[in-house]
Order: sequence, then structure tokens, then C-alpha cells
Amino acid sequence: MQLRVFIQNETGSDVKNRHNEKTLQFLRSERVSRTYPFPYGFIIGTTASDGLNLDCFVITERALKTGEIVDCEPIALMEQIEDGKEDHNVLARLRDESPGVTPAIESVLTDFVQHVFDHVDGKQISAGRFLGVESARTHIRRCKADL
Repeated sequence: MQLRVFIQNETGSDVKNRHNEKTLQFLRSERVSRTYPFPYGFIIGTTASDGLNLDCFVITERALKTGEIVDCEPIALMEQIEDGKEDHNVLARLRDESPGVTPAIESVLTDFVQHVFDHVDGKQISAGRFLGVESARTHIRRCKADL
């Protein structure tokens, strides 16, 4: 399954960029409480239950820039609940790389999502299980009719 991922936020940055996820137009930036451990963005052509595109971390050491669109494949699904609502993250890899999701990566991502919005009063985010590639594909299919 091929995915096109729009990169919003770069590894090592504490700036969260916001875009119109349907037109890709830049809207604004804001500081967050943690630096992004991996490039983060969304899967083009999807719509999650919150009306936005599916969120996606690209598990790579390659420096990907904001606004870049990369071809990826799903490798896992990270369960996440934000303010009482499902907001899962797809974990993907670049097509020419083959990283896995290790316990160390799970730990880094869990810490990140649970603390990235510490600066926002009342914001509640919890990380759940890390599920395999089939769970990721099923979740993506539910949000993208033309796969």
C-alpha cells in the first residue's frame, strides 16, 4: 500500500505547523512542549473521524522538510486518544528504507504524544497500543475509499 505523506513538522523542531489539510495551504505555526522525534504530517487523500487527514509519523533518520511530500508504506498503527476522541497515528517508512518499530521507538513516541501539548491547559492525550501493519492498513482503508 503506497501512501503520499505531506510533512508538516520536522524532526528536532518544537514548531508545529498547521496547514489546510485538503488544500495544503499553510495557515500558521505554534510552539509545542516537545521536539518532534520523527518527521510528522498527514496522509494525503484521507479523512479521519475528526474531519482532518490521518496523522502520520515517518520513521526515518532522513531529514524531511516542511512542505515535502514523500512516498511511504505503512508499518504500524499507534493508538492515541485526544480529549476523549480517537486520533490514531499511522507509522510509515520511506519506500527505500526498512526500519521497524522497536520498543525504543515506541517509548519515544509515547513520551512525545503524552507531553507535546503540556503547555495547553486541560489538553488530554494518551497513547495506547502499537499495532502491526495490517491494523494500519485497515485504519487507512476506512479513511480512504479509493485504495
